[in-house]
Amino acid sequence: MKATVLIESGKMLEFKDMPNPTPMPGEILVKVAACGVCHTDLHYIEHGVPTFKQPPLILGHETSGTVAELGEGVTGLSVGDRVLVPAVVTCGKCRLCRIGKENICEQMIMFGNHVHGAYAEYMVAPAKDVFILPDSIPLEEGAVIADAISTPFHAVRNRGNVRPGDVVVIFGCGGVGINAVQVAASCGAHVIAVDVSEKKLAWAKEFGASECVNALAETNVPKAIRKLAGGGGADVVFEAIGRPETIATAFDCVRAGGRLVVIGYTDQLVSLSGAKIMFRETEIVGSLGCRLVDYPGIIRMCAEGKLKLKPLVTHRFALKDIAQAFDVKHAGDGLRSIVIP
Repeated sequence: MKATVLIESGKMLEFKDMPNPTPMPGEILVKVAACGVCHTDLHYIEHGVPTFKQPPLILGHETSGTVAELGEGVTGLSVGDRVLVPAVVTCGKCRLCRIGKENICEQMIMFGNHVHGAYAEYMVAPAKDVFILPDSIPLEEGAVIADAISTPFHAVRNRGNVRPGDVVVIFGCGGVGINAVQVAASCGAHVIAVDVSEKKLAWAKEFGASECVNALAETNVPKAIRKLAGGGGADVVFEAIGRPETIATAFDCVRAGGRLVVIGYTDQLVSLSGAKIMFRETEIVGSLGCRLVDYPGIIRMCAEGKLKLKPLVTHRFALKDIAQAFDVKHAGDGLRSIVIP
C-alpha cells in the first residue's frame, strides 16, 4: 500500500510503499477514506519530538474509513461499514479507565505515535474502539470528529464544565480552538474569541462567537476581556495555542472563582501568580483528548447539525501531496486539511 512515512524524527514524511497491515484477533482492517492533518504531527516532523514507536512510522490519528476486513472474533461490524477511528484507544482496565478518565489511560495507544496511523491506504484498529458513522455524516469530513472536534468537546464539556450563560473566552481559533468556540456556543455560553488573525476571528463569528478580540490590535487583552465580560473577567478561559505567554494572558482574563483550561501543548515552564490562584480561588486544569464514552454523543450532534462539520474542512490533498497540507497549516490559511488516499 502507499503511505507517507516518518523515516527520521525531525524530517518531512516520505511517500513510499509499505506492507499491507493484517488485522489480528479483535482488530479490523480499515480502508482509510480521509485523515485530518493535525498540528501534533508537526512536533514529530519539525521539532524532533520523539514518537513512542521508533521510525519508520506512519503518522496520522484523525481517521474515517470503511471496514475492509474483520479479524478473528470480531462481532458487531461488517465489511463495508462506515467507521470513525478515535485518535487514542484505551486498555479499559487500568485505574484511570475504571474511574471514567479513559482519555488519560495509563496504557493508551495513539495512532501515528505508538502504532502506525492513517496517512496510508489502510490501517488496523481494535474493533471495540471504533464507531459507526451514520449516512448523514459525509465520510471524508467525518474524519475530523476523531480529534479536531472531540478534543475541544472534552475540554469544554468535561474540563471546563461550561454552563448556559457562562462568559467563555477562547485563545486561538485554529482547528481545535474554532471547535471549542462552537461547542461552547452549543452549551449556551457567551463566547469571546481571541486571535491575531482577522480571518480566523471571522471564522469564529461563523461558528458561534458573540465577540472577537484581535490580540495584535489590543495593547491590554485582559483589560479588553474584562470590559466585554462586564468587568470581572470570564467564567471559563481556554488556551488552545500552547505558548507560555498566551497561557499567562489567558490566566489574567479569568474572574475570581473562575477556571482556566489549558488545551495547547508546550514543554516550557509557565509562570503564574500563586497569590492570584489562592486569593481568587482560580482553578487551573489541563485537558487531553476525549473519553471514548463521549464519541456517540458527538457523532449525534454532528449528524443533527448541532455542530458544524463540513465547513471545518477547508483543504483537501492527495496523500503524496501532504507537504502542501503542512504548508497550509504554517500559513494559517485554513481550519482543517484532510488527506485522501
